[in-house]
Amino acid sequence: MQRTLWLAAIYNLAWGTAAILSPLTLFRWCGFEPLPNYPELWQCIGMIVGVYGVGYGIAAANPFRHWPIVFVGLLGKILGPIGFIGAVTSGRFPKLMGWTIVTNDLIWWLPFGIILWRGFQARQAKSQSAIERQKQDDVLQK
Repeated sequence: MQRTLWLAAIYNLAWGTAAILSPLTLFRWCGFEPLPNYPELWQCIGMIVGVYGVGYGIAAANPFRHWPIVFVGLLGKILGPIGFIGAVTSGRFPKLMGWTIVTNDLIWWLPFGIILWRGFQARQAKSQSAIERQKQDDVLQK
């Protein structure tokens, strides 16, 4: 889990940095014509992706404790492809741009889902242990 989050952190920081430093490169590779007039918007998206990377780095230190960061990340990785599908079906984005959805979003669904599920299980087990300890304390006090 920690390794997954560190990989996500590094990936997001690298991708975000690339979008900030060279905002039109991806659009050129994907054959956008004309190129976007406002590359600053893509730089802003790069900044957001990079900030997610910082969050994943924080979450890597203790994935169960920082599960909300992972949850928010997974939400973004689910909602991003939905927006992409809308952009492709409306003809605003070429299908070639879909490879970014694979690397930015889809490959993270399963590992992030597993982290969240295991965190939930650990929390349930901890709660159950606390309940059992309280029952034992109640019996001893009687």
